[in-house]
Amino acid sequence: MTEQNNKAEKPQGSVDDQLTARSNEAEQGDESYWLKKNNELSKDGVPYSEWEDSRMLVPSSLELGPGAVDRYVISKQIVRMQEPRRLTADDMDERRIIYPESRNRQMVNRFRDLRTKLLEVAGGNNFTIVVSGASPGAGTSFVALNLAAAFAFDQAKTALVIDCNLRDPSLHTTLDIMPETGLTDFLDDPDYDIARILYPTGIPRLRLIPAGSRRETPSEFFTSFRMKQFLQAVRRRYPDRFIVLDTAAVTESPDARILSELCDYAMLVVPHGQTTPGVIEQAASAFSSEKFVGAVING
Repeated sequence: MTEQNNKAEKPQGSVDDQLTARSNEAEQGDESYWLKKNNELSKDGVPYSEWEDSRMLVPSSLELGPGAVDRYVISKQIVRMQEPRRLTADDMDERRIIYPESRNRQMVNRFRDLRTKLLEVAGGNNFTIVVSGASPGAGTSFVALNLAAAFAFDQAKTALVIDCNLRDPSLHTTLDIMPETGLTDFLDDPDYDIARILYPTGIPRLRLIPAGSRRETPSEFFTSFRMKQFLQAVRRRYPDRFIVLDTAAVTESPDARILSELCDYAMLVVPHGQTTPGVIEQAASAFSSEKFVGAVING
């Protein structure tokens, strides 16, 4: 499948980086409340807002089969996924992130079409997908974030984007989040709670897991048994959540190929007019033919 988008992202702007808490306080935008709540710990030692989000876990359709999860439970969980502060339309436009009311209908429709094609491949089920570039600077993060945002359009679904580009992470910058912890911190500590690395993005029903501390040899993390356990946990514990992994270019690192073995699908981002057919073919061949769903032309 192919798709065309504009330039790669240039993150700017700001959004409250605190975690989820009670919606009535969030709507008032009381920053002192967020500072206070972020320092409160639950009985399990997890910051209050994150603990609130994590205790909503229920089995997913992947675990119980399509339609097995009570839709009432799902809808209640999603309603409670409040944002400390939502990104405004201007914020979204500045960051080149799609949203349902965006004036850039061409970009919105292209990502909606991409979402529809992926759902057809998956038979309508939720899934995990690796997004990687055919070369550095292909705009992988732009595509991964907007694909996740497109899945979050559906009020009965949620999406999670995970920054797996441990050498050069960028999603937290795009969303103006200052994470204290991330994926590498979770993988380092067997007692770490997943809820501690889940961050609201300012976009309804979309969460981010940032990369965490930078690593020069991320493949060591991705080949670990704990990484496999991590992916199994996030896909099973959250109902109807689509998970998008943003990775380094497959031509520069083995990370995307390694992660694709743990995920359902892999997709390639190709910068328009900047790579040869031979390079694209080589990049695509890094993925299993059963996992590879196609390429997106970005430019």
